[in-house]
Amino acid sequence: MWPVTVQDVRQLALWRLPLRALLITRFLIGFFVVLPLSLVVASAATSAVRIGEEVPSVSLPNIMGANEVSLSSLRGNVVYVDFWASWCSPCRLSFPQLEALHREFNTRGFEVFAISVDREIADARGFLEEMPVSYTVLHDDQASTPRNFGVLGMPTGYLIDKSGTVRWVHAGFKKSDGLVLRDQILKLIEEN
Repeated sequence: MWPVTVQDVRQLALWRLPLRALLITRFLIGFFVVLPLSLVVASAATSAVRIGEEVPSVSLPNIMGANEVSLSSLRGNVVYVDFWASWCSPCRLSFPQLEALHREFNTRGFEVFAISVDREIADARGFLEEMPVSYTVLHDDQASTPRNFGVLGMPTGYLIDKSGTVRWVHAGFKKSDGLVLRDQILKLIEEN
């Protein structure tokens, strides 16, 4: 057994002070930072568009500035609404696959409705110069549309049937997701 000296007791008392400060700091950060952020995430999750619900109304400017486009104008088609940003790495995987799907199924009533959430339209246009697509690309610099949908990350896609009902929601993107998405699109195209 080790003998305890007065010096040891003083050192022990000094260790308690930083520990208390650390615990108080962690509590304050948790209470004033983490709790409010979790409430924001929870409110976004509760306001999220869910499978089986009607898609919210969307009307945004074309990224080339030509005109405003409305999602309701595509009713009667199967539509994939894709939220993306120029800084999103998985979006670089999704864009070529969405383009291939659009080219394959466009004549059968399939449309892609890609919505950029970049604050600067020049960033989105730069991305499109590297990854050109033939489908509709819109711009929402205020990010109001992803808030209405409850989007929490990029990319996030919503597959909508011909009647305007969300039938499939997908967050993120990896190479194998293209085949899964293709199967989902084909099912909806073949529905009456």
